[in-house]
Amino acid sequence: MTFSQPRSNPSSSEVTSDTSTAWWRDAVIYQIYPRSFADANGDGVGDLAGISSKLDYLLDLGVDALWLSPIFPSPMADFGYDVADYCDIEPLFGSLADVDALLEGLHRRGMRLLLDWVPNHTSNEHPWFVEAAQGPTSPKRDWYVWRDPAPDGGPPNNWRAAFSDTPAWTLDPVSGQYYLHLFLAEQPDLNWANPDVEAAMHDTLRFWLDRGVDGFRADVVHLIGKGQDVPDLPDQMAGAPVRWIDHPDAHDYLRRIRLLLDSYPQEPMMVGEVYLLEPGQAASYLGTPEDGELHLTFDFRPLHTKWDSDALTKAIARAQGEFSDPLWPTWVLSNHDRPRHRTRYGSDQRARAAAVLSLTMRGTPFLYAGEELGLSDGVVPPERVVDPGGRDGCRAPIPWTSEPDGGWTNPWLPLPENAETNNAQQQVGEDDSMHALYKRLLRLRKELPVLRQGSMNLLDVPPGVLAYERTLDGQRVVVALNLTDKPVDCTALAGAELLLASDPARLDLAQPLGPDEAVVARSNP
Repeated sequence: MTFSQPRSNPSSSEVTSDTSTAWWRDAVIYQIYPRSFADANGDGVGDLAGISSKLDYLLDLGVDALWLSPIFPSPMADFGYDVADYCDIEPLFGSLADVDALLEGLHRRGMRLLLDWVPNHTSNEHPWFVEAAQGPTSPKRDWYVWRDPAPDGGPPNNWRAAFSDTPAWTLDPVSGQYYLHLFLAEQPDLNWANPDVEAAMHDTLRFWLDRGVDGFRADVVHLIGKGQDVPDLPDQMAGAPVRWIDHPDAHDYLRRIRLLLDSYPQEPMMVGEVYLLEPGQAASYLGTPEDGELHLTFDFRPLHTKWDSDALTKAIARAQGEFSDPLWPTWVLSNHDRPRHRTRYGSDQRARAAAVLSLTMRGTPFLYAGEELGLSDGVVPPERVVDPGGRDGCRAPIPWTSEPDGGWTNPWLPLPENAETNNAQQQVGEDDSMHALYKRLLRLRKELPVLRQGSMNLLDVPPGVLAYERTLDGQRVVVALNLTDKPVDCTALAGAELLLASDPARLDLAQPLGPDEAVVARSNP
């Protein structure tokens, strides 16, 4: 099965321009959880100045753009995903001047910046909600979703909130109405059906685009189209509405957002967190060449797929098929919401092979800060747990040195479990390190257009092996992974020239693929 890139330009009458050479298709995007990346002022929490101090490290690694998890003012009930002001910076992280300095440093190095935009909900301390909660006659009452109680006095419908498995409604004792929150009670949902809300949220995008930001990651963006009726869900869906809300209105809102983005000269991109796992759902939020919506959406199925050749091959085939020409996929192995893939897969060897997989697929790779060091999750004792969703382990601070606290002063969370060996001080410059492997992979992507732009075809290989070819303009590259615990011969590599291997000891393709080993090879078309 072959999955190819677009080969023709849309007509001039179409709304969106040809994206086959767009920067975000070639880019490798590096996600930073700001609290845990680098701390410049020694308070134990990462900050913008700390990120700026590591730009040369990131440039040397070879990434093209940074995505920062939320940095806006927030009471931190959900660590920044409860926004109290979309047009300022949380003082814990710095100031607007620090953002400007970061942008200048990135752009001077030829890199870009994406911010995490949270369109579905605000903090209950946002001035909009504070005003809305003053009563039913408040001018901003309809900026949020309010409903009268059910006949029995309980919540208006059967929706449940993420994290807590409690009703997605909280009673306002003053007015006697409930307000909707698909997440924490401190995160009331905005009512995008109100045109004033849509206009105000567009203004928040303009604020950052005017400042020079290059794009956004849009948090649970499919939820903005939930509509106003909020009916009961069928019993089998009621426990997880976040995964089932797929309303046509969201597509209308996204088309208008796309027109706004396309009006800016820096070619801003928006990648959406569309947490819908049924076939074709996430891809549908990209729209069409004639009527564009998001530029990219995350496909989360790989994060839920075990280390198994059949399972991974099926996940890749489904994703590449759903995101076939003219759509463009993403590839994500780790993020701030899921255990790191080094922890999930259970060994350095598997993590090394997974790095080869993620950086040679057709699509835009998103790396989570610390992947390049092979970090596992932190072990967080009960007394230090702070996240309402139990995600502290994957948010452990990046260890920059071999010291017990990894170069941090009283870090806000315990360091990753393997920080003593997998830290920047020990790995950078070491030829056989995980960092060196990522750096070689990123360099290979830049050197070989076929790895960025070529079509992709899954290959017939022995059981336990995953293999695919990338082809472009007469170039053919084969990628093969042995996902078993025994050596395997792979005929797809016959006569090929080794370009890179996850095992630093491999010099050629004379020997079978070792257990949990991956190789990239140049072959004749």
